Amino acid sequence: MTKLQAHSVKIRTFIHATEDPEKVLEALETLFPEDLSPQDVDFEIIETEGYFGNPILVMDAEIRKSKNVRRFLENLKALLSEEDKAYLMEHAEEKVDETGTFYIRFDKQRAYLGEVKVTEGEDVIHVRIKVKAFPLKKESVVKSVKEWLSE
Repeated sequence: MTKLQAHSVKIRTFIHATEDPEKVLEALETLFPEDLSPQDVDFEIIETEGYFGNPILVMDAEIRKSKNVRRFLENLKALLSEEDKAYLMEHAEEKVDETGTFYIRFDKQRAYLGEVKVTEGEDVIHVRIKVKAFPLKKESVVKSVKEWLSE
């Protein structure tokens, strides 16, 4: 089985004034493996304002330790539907940047219901995977991502 090697995983979502922060946390937890302890994840919540002065919380989570990153990625791959894997493979070129980061957006509402669904919508959970590849070129990262998704 091809494993995707990564330096870190960063997850970000926005909590609008109309949303219950506890429910948003539940949605986020859908992406995490059960055996990953909260101590293994660096959480940060930043208070900010929207365009019209409405309060918004920015929730960031980061996983840095190799074994935890590996666990997260194995779990994430298991949660992805065949349809979502195919979509990510087809769009891998545009979902990887020049720094070797692989970007995926998940539907926040569906995550709250326990379903992991890739989307391009607005109300999302952003996942950024800093991929390890040699040489660190976009092409080699795209190749690694496609190999990982295809198995």
